[in-house]
Amino acid sequence: MFKKVLIADDYDVVNEGVLSMLNDIGVTNVKSEQYCDMALLKIKTANHENDPFDLLITDLSFKTDFKDARLKSGDELVHAIREEGFDIPIIVYSTEDRLQRVRTLVNKYNINAYVCKGRRSIFELRQAISVIENNKLFLSPAVENALNPQTSLEMDDYDINLIKYLSEGLSYNDITIKLEKQNIKPRSLSSIEKRLNKLKLDFKANNVIHLVAIAKDLGLI
Repeated sequence: MFKKVLIADDYDVVNEGVLSMLNDIGVTNVKSEQYCDMALLKIKTANHENDPFDLLITDLSFKTDFKDARLKSGDELVHAIREEGFDIPIIVYSTEDRLQRVRTLVNKYNINAYVCKGRRSIFELRQAISVIENNKLFLSPAVENALNPQTSLEMDDYDINLIKYLSEGLSYNDITIKLEKQNIKPRSLSSIEKRLNKLKLDFKANNVIHLVAIAKDLGLI
């Protein structure tokens, strides 16, 4: 049973919901923090005082404000924690459901659970805590395909955006113009065609419509 938990989230209402759930399962030593830098500092301090946290529950998105921040997102917080050598169990609790991002957090930073915020999120969060106490990985149903071998093909945000633009009905010319406005390269017609042809081969798609359909089925867009 986890006894000391840190919640990193910049919305009080979220913290209150998670805190209530933790109290329901008997976890009463809970701290919260709205800034990633301070969350990392609390973890360091607790370890230095030989009273470490048993679990971190963190969001990924943190709004910027007047306060200077070195760590600006939950991803950066997780990265920093692992770089510092802390093996604290981590549950990511976020509205983000892109499989690429989930896969990176699991495979590169060894998070223990990924729970999507939504109507069943508190129930799933409770499930996640139970699962990781038994040294198993928990993924919300919305992102459970993140570790599917077919979604582990070489893809990045650029590829995902190309498919997303196609799903929105944009032509190759439209995509070129959109990428140019965003100052994103490569953006030539030939580069876009080559990349989409490679993706069609990787996903065994007959055409771009089929590619879009497969990406949607896998939760990539």
